Amino acid sequence: MLKHKLMTAAALIALSSSIAAMAANDLTKPAGKDWPAVGGDWNNSRFSTLTKINPTNVKSLGGAWVKKFEGAYSRITPVVADGMMFVTAGPYVYALNPKTGEEIWKYKPDVPASMLFKGVAVGEGKVFVGTADASIFALDAKTGKFLWNTLIGDKLPPRDAGPGGANASALTTTGQYVSGAPIYVNGKVISGMANGDFLIVGRLTALDAKTGKEAWRFDSVQGPGGEGHDTWQQDNDVWKHGGGGMWVTPVADPKLNLVYVGTGNPIPQWAGETRGGDNLYTDTALALDINTGKLKWHFQAIHHDIWEGDLGTPFVLYDAKKDGKTTPAIGIMRTDGNLFLLDRANGKPVFPIEERPVPQNARLKTSPTQPFPVGADQIGPPCTPKELIPAGFKPICYFDPIDYDMPNAMILLNKTRSAPLSYSPATGMFYATAHISPFWISRAQDPDVFVPPGNAPGMKSYGLITAIDAKTNKIVWQDKSPYRIENGSGATTTAGDLLFHGEPDGNLQAYNAKTGEKLWEFQTGADEGGSAAVYEVDGEQYVAVMASSNLWAFKLGGTVAPLPAPPAPATETTFRGRVESADHIGISATLNDMGLDKTRTYYDENVFKPLRAKVKAGAVTFTNDGKEPHNVAEVNGAWTTGEIAPGKSATVTISTPGTYVYSDKLHPWSYGQLVVQ
Repeated sequence: MLKHKLMTAAALIALSSSIAAMAANDLTKPAGKDWPAVGGDWNNSRFSTLTKINPTNVKSLGGAWVKKFEGAYSRITPVVADGMMFVTAGPYVYALNPKTGEEIWKYKPDVPASMLFKGVAVGEGKVFVGTADASIFALDAKTGKFLWNTLIGDKLPPRDAGPGGANASALTTTGQYVSGAPIYVNGKVISGMANGDFLIVGRLTALDAKTGKEAWRFDSVQGPGGEGHDTWQQDNDVWKHGGGGMWVTPVADPKLNLVYVGTGNPIPQWAGETRGGDNLYTDTALALDINTGKLKWHFQAIHHDIWEGDLGTPFVLYDAKKDGKTTPAIGIMRTDGNLFLLDRANGKPVFPIEERPVPQNARLKTSPTQPFPVGADQIGPPCTPKELIPAGFKPICYFDPIDYDMPNAMILLNKTRSAPLSYSPATGMFYATAHISPFWISRAQDPDVFVPPGNAPGMKSYGLITAIDAKTNKIVWQDKSPYRIENGSGATTTAGDLLFHGEPDGNLQAYNAKTGEKLWEFQTGADEGGSAAVYEVDGEQYVAVMASSNLWAFKLGGTVAPLPAPPAPATETTFRGRVESADHIGISATLNDMGLDKTRTYYDENVFKPLRAKVKAGAVTFTNDGKEPHNVAEVNGAWTTGEIAPGKSATVTISTPGTYVYSDKLHPWSYGQLVVQ
């Protein structure tokens, strides 16, 4: 009997220790003194309950310390837990003193392209990191000692360099990498894997945090007999390379025992003719059982995507309140600026959703409808504003099909695809950043050819910072940025009614989260692309951000001075690429594609080669190597070749040195540049 009582006492002690450990790792509530995950908590809310820095005193916020990582570029969010700050920069994982920035330890893993880290997860006294070769490894949080490493990707055949080319490498993991930080929850390390664009399939994998052993995996595109396989064309095997890369950090609700992640576009991304059907589970929000990986529900934001509409903005969990009821909900931002609000237990709409007819293209097998939130405000315009695009281009709208006979289409693609959202329970608002920027998509007739997005001089853009009321899905306030900010720091909010956001020009900014008034900014000296982390040490509140290779921490009364501003980002495109010496300019050419699995060639009737040419003052010859007539003219009317028939040439004389932009009168979206010496 005594032995039984002793065993019971030991069991109670073990249970108490287990409960204490769970409490220490409980990230169901917003961040407080620590910032224990890249998103602040398991909800990915990027919200802090700290209030010592607020609109009344934020103007006295100054640099507390800055740490320079030589040769590194990073856009991560620091994680602060158990008195330490953890970051990744360049080829290293660092543990720092969050009060001073002093280095405690650093670790360099033996992996290629290791700068692709996107931050860490912390749990059970360990630091978990994803790598560029689709692996997860664990370190001891106190010492940086290596513990285990697990490959979550597959060993792949070597990439074919194309006709006449050699293989780029031996058996490899090329094209697969952990592109978002993992999360730690319920004893598991869970991470997505991309890159679906390289003809692989996205994957979510759970590993045992103690050993690194795989617990389960879920592929975003399933084979015959698998869930969703019947939504792919059945007379080919395009599904094998279906895409659906998982680009972002998952979110989790341990009370519901669910983990959520978004997937990327299907492959081929511009071509739909070989993959009829909705193409599940691409562009989809997935809810999976944390213990088993079993799919519980899904929501596809874009059916049969031909616009590269990844769900690349991290999801946010929040409590929806309506008619006196509270519903555990999830916010899902689509690339076109529409926010979907769902019950996270079952995927049913909290805010109503309807399927609306969209423009059709039978050859591309477009979906007849796409989902939209009913009565919601969309961030940014649905169609490309004419004032943002150069002459000769055609502005189109989101969900307009783009086929190979549309070489000059400009669409507002990926307005809200990458930068993280924040949700403030203090204001009941979501905060998002976006870019309003034309995107030139053209494609080849061969569906397997991937033509990269085009660039033309005179494409203009701007950004938007937007607050959306979670109850109404309506915009409360909006501020305009001169820069593209959809792929940057996003937003971090606090119970002190502040929103922190970093600009590409190096300025960290603080806004009044309720009104949108800009209250403060500080020049960090580099592209401020990392989301802010908020934490407290010895009674002082800090805000930490990564600005390229500079990690900054700020506090009230901080005395570290701003750095010189970097060159301001362009707000209008110019020609890019090298200037080549040439004695004549060709019109039309056979080009190489981006080579997702191998390099292919495609023909472009409307390209100048070289695009940027350096010639001597005097006679300049243009040769039409194409199949259609062309008429080359300087954009200000200084000279013209007249119409040039296929196979013929024309010569113009340019006596004055300078830089000239020209286009084709018959194909006015074709631009070139001459540097005359």
